[in-house]
Amino acid sequence: MDILRLALLGLAAGIAIIFGAHFLLEVGHAQKEGPALASTNTQVVDPLQVAREKIEKRIAATAPDYMRFFDRLKQLLPDEYDRILDGFARQSLEGADMTNVDSLLSEAVRTLRLSSGSYAAKADGPALSRIFDLQLSMMRALAAKDPKLCVDFLYGGASQAFFEFSSQNRPLVADMAVAGLEALNKVRAKLIERRPPSDGDFGLLETALRTKQVSDAEISAILDGKTPTPPIAAQRMCEVGQIYLQTLTELPAETRFRIYGLAVELMAHS
Repeated sequence: MDILRLALLGLAAGIAIIFGAHFLLEVGHAQKEGPALASTNTQVVDPLQVAREKIEKRIAATAPDYMRFFDRLKQLLPDEYDRILDGFARQSLEGADMTNVDSLLSEAVRTLRLSSGSYAAKADGPALSRIFDLQLSMMRALAAKDPKLCVDFLYGGASQAFFEFSSQNRPLVADMAVAGLEALNKVRAKLIERRPPSDGDFGLLETALRTKQVSDAEISAILDGKTPTPPIAAQRMCEVGQIYLQTLTELPAETRFRIYGLAVELMAHS
């Protein structure tokens, strides 16, 4: 199997999937630094804790949809939650602007994705399907807004314009983030081992794409990440991305889940 054929299988890696290495490992909570007592009567304020609480309150007040993700993260991965929020607090104390809650969610997703992403590839079929169904919903919403944003999402880009879109579509963005957590929840209950997709699996995918009038150049662009000459227009590339995701849902279950699983594993390394 040519690994280059997987170039774009990890769609929107910076947004869609979140992971936590400690989710599958029985490790105790790291000792946390709380407010220190100077004496039995005097409590020293911890600047890190104060900054963290401000960030938590800001997220809750301005983006309640995102709190679904952070609350679930705190429940499932408390150590990771503390590490991420403490990191946000330190950046705030160093003078960074931590008021953009859309950027905070994106950064939290990215951090967790890099922790131990390959585990989510072993989630059950419905959990994997939920991830890719939401990616298709996101592409459709972006296509209606701006085909260029749709293509940026297809290639895993995250621009200021995408953050602006996210702020207007927080329920959908939060659903995508939570879907990754729920995939990990399924993994904790049961690991599903799958073999990688074969050349035959990719052959089925390519044949199905061609029946939907996707050209060889467009297939190469979506699977190999190659830009043809002349380049494909943004509107058409956005359409091809949606056709690709829809076509995956129509493949035989075993083929579909092998491709989904490898795609999620690749997201962890992107």
